[in-house]
Amino acid sequence: MISNQILQNTIEGLKAIARVDLCVMDTEGKEAASTGAAMSQCAGEAVEFAKSMADAQEIRGFQYFKIFDDLQLEYILIVGGAGESVYTIGKMVAYQIQNLMVAYKERFDKDNFIKNLLLDNLLLIDIYSRAKKLHVQTEVKRVVMLVETEGSRENNTLEMLRTLFGNNSKDFVTAVDENSVIIVKDLSEGDGSKDIEKCANAVESFLQKEGLTGVHISYGTIVKEIKEVSRSYKEAKMALDVGKIFFDERSIIAYNQLGIGRLIYQLPMPLCKIFIKEIFGGKSPDDFDDETLVTIAKFFENSLNVSETSRQLFIHRNTLVYRLDKLQKSTGLDLRIFEDAITFRIALMVVKYMKYMESFEY
Repeated sequence: MISNQILQNTIEGLKAIARVDLCVMDTEGKEAASTGAAMSQCAGEAVEFAKSMADAQEIRGFQYFKIFDDLQLEYILIVGGAGESVYTIGKMVAYQIQNLMVAYKERFDKDNFIKNLLLDNLLLIDIYSRAKKLHVQTEVKRVVMLVETEGSRENNTLEMLRTLFGNNSKDFVTAVDENSVIIVKDLSEGDGSKDIEKCANAVESFLQKEGLTGVHISYGTIVKEIKEVSRSYKEAKMALDVGKIFFDERSIIAYNQLGIGRLIYQLPMPLCKIFIKEIFGGKSPDDFDDETLVTIAKFFENSLNVSETSRQLFIHRNTLVYRLDKLQKSTGLDLRIFEDAITFRIALMVVKYMKYMESFEY
């Protein structure tokens, strides 16, 4: 069903062209849109006209037309004035509104189809039959992108992005919850990760120019068949969640960039607690002083290179060695040994994941 605002905008535009007042009422005489206050008095005649067999009729100086949706009477159009020219204008306006209803109905059907596709609510046979009916191509490259902003619902991010992507029938912009907007992006044959990243940057820039803050964008892997779109959506959803935990400095994150964070995200909390207890005993990385934490971070950043790390920390090499020895005594892990370094790195990520998950329990 078209919103009354869309109808209002439409008839105001048509009035500017035809220079006659227009009014659209439902079959019960309730005004949906109007360009003239006096036309609200036509409610009684509109109800009677709706009950009649005529498709068009002149009543008391106004032209009345019926607008159908699949043989179902939906609206009554009232045009101010009489005569052959007004009748012609009325027929054209009625035809325009009827076509608008068809277009919006098709868009609504496509939107429902895409939502059910993303949520795995369709059988395989239904996916292809409905795609054919709605003229949605089944074998093209697509990727699913998730866009989240602070106060997505209040800021009407969905409508903003629909405006950005315009009437491109190949791309779909929808939402299945209040938190994020989903873009099912159609890709050309030669498009790859760089093109997706470019599109994500364009979306981020657009939203920031519109005054939105806290923009986070994630995307899944490229799929080649419509039945695989839901997989790309699940990947994008995981990327958005994992990105907030382990890559909070990034505003755009891809599923294939998650690395080991993807595995940690799928670990059950009891297993995480057992692992951390085995590595740190009764301690937590939060118990380390700032100097130790900075040293660890810089050591990992420089790929376990003692000389480069000491240079960047502006300390003597022996001082760094002392700090690493001290850490080894307290944890039993020597970060200069690759295997111990990996274990320690994973442990830090697991602790970060646990803290993130525990924040939702309160």
